[in-house]
Amino acid sequence: MAKNQMNPEEGKSLNELLQIRHDKLAALQQEGRDPFRETKYDVTHHSADILTQFDALEGQTVSVAGRLVSKRGMGKVSFCDLLDRDGKIQLYVRRDLVGEESYAWFKKCDIGDVVGVRGEVFRTQKGEISVRADEVTLLAKSLRPLPEKFHGLTDKELRYRQRYVDLIVNPDVKDTFVRRSQIMRELRSFLDGRGFLEVETPILIPFEIGAAARPFYTHHNTLDMDMVLRVETELYLKRLIVGGLERVYEVGRIFRNEGMDVKHNPEFTTIELYQAYTDFHGMMDLVEDMMKTVAQRVCGSLVIPYQGHQIDLSHWERLTMIEAVKKYSGVDYNDWKTDQDAIDAAKAHSVPLPEVPTRGTILAEFFDAFVEENLIQPTFIYDYPVEISPLAKRKPEDPAFTERFEYFINATEFGNAFSELNDPLDQRQRMEAQVAERKALDPDCRAQVDYDFINALEYGMPPTGGLGFGVDRLVMLLTNSDSIRDVLLFPTMKPLD
Repeated sequence: MAKNQMNPEEGKSLNELLQIRHDKLAALQQEGRDPFRETKYDVTHHSADILTQFDALEGQTVSVAGRLVSKRGMGKVSFCDLLDRDGKIQLYVRRDLVGEESYAWFKKCDIGDVVGVRGEVFRTQKGEISVRADEVTLLAKSLRPLPEKFHGLTDKELRYRQRYVDLIVNPDVKDTFVRRSQIMRELRSFLDGRGFLEVETPILIPFEIGAAARPFYTHHNTLDMDMVLRVETELYLKRLIVGGLERVYEVGRIFRNEGMDVKHNPEFTTIELYQAYTDFHGMMDLVEDMMKTVAQRVCGSLVIPYQGHQIDLSHWERLTMIEAVKKYSGVDYNDWKTDQDAIDAAKAHSVPLPEVPTRGTILAEFFDAFVEENLIQPTFIYDYPVEISPLAKRKPEDPAFTERFEYFINATEFGNAFSELNDPLDQRQRMEAQVAERKALDPDCRAQVDYDFINALEYGMPPTGGLGFGVDRLVMLLTNSDSIRDVLLFPTMKPLD
């Protein structure tokens, strides 16, 4: 792009720039042109409308509005780029068309100012589709300069803190969040089309459940009681299955007081869904169909480029955890006859021992050590040890394992599913054991058994398949983003002070 010929701000300090813009605002207000008094502006078209429908709109009068992102002056004529929700459109502003007074103050407008323009759609001599202005209205004065075009908002930390500026100056960022919205719409459409009912369950719950995730605590003043921000939506959704809502899902904000990295943020979005009268095999089929459908509709392909890999969503491998560990480590779980055999194998392969070392928990450690990093293409891992699956139904033919799977893409877990445990006696025993184990490891832990959930199960819950998956990781995949912060409009950040 040619150098801006109408920028009096070049070479000045930030404090000088701020003062210049405040002075311009004061002058406008004294002239009776206070931009902040404008309450509305009737927009008839956006940039994309004009660019894609030029043949029909040529010679027609339109009204557009947006932010000035460049100005190029040639005496009595100014060329500008206006940025709206869809992209950019060129403005052609001429003194004899808008009037000498209007043109004088328009030339003083700054990059970043929000304007409304009415004018005729035409094509310039150089062939660029433009709007020839006959009226320009200043709708908001930008009192801070935008980052410089080529050396602007590139610092990632600053981008996350000032997402509002990031969206203005980095078009690909806006594209990511437009695609996120499309993904959410397609996920809902898919589930609604399968007969699922979208519901909402409490975010504030009365106590910490026995799950391994650490919660955030708050206090309810009127009830004078501590409350917890939920770490999952599962137990309330399964209450609804008991109540006869046979297919339910929730797009839920989840809060976990844990570590932060490129895959984890303290608050994030999940979808959990439950379907009566099916099992974890039914959930596998649903996941595969859902991922293919959403990817095709959002990306137009089942082969997705992601961080140097071509992810083929048309093919999904299915392995038990035992098969996967044997495939990638050479160690066969079936050779372990006792817990001590598993402990010896872990020591021999430098696999860390879990806090409670059993054959099942050590198998999971082998999986973490040898398998997950190899699961680049879509893979279902199923039949998880019962010790690490307190809410999943045991396999009838082998009660040491459960009907549970997780699915992995690019060495990352994307979702978790069960044949849900619906035996209230077994569920009570597992929840009580889980809470007791938590308290033994952390005496200050305030976890409790959700006995009301047990009470619900005692009314009878039909055989049910359940699935939970992280929306943010799916968005990362379908937008080729390497950090969860890139797909959250406002990620959690430590205050600068």
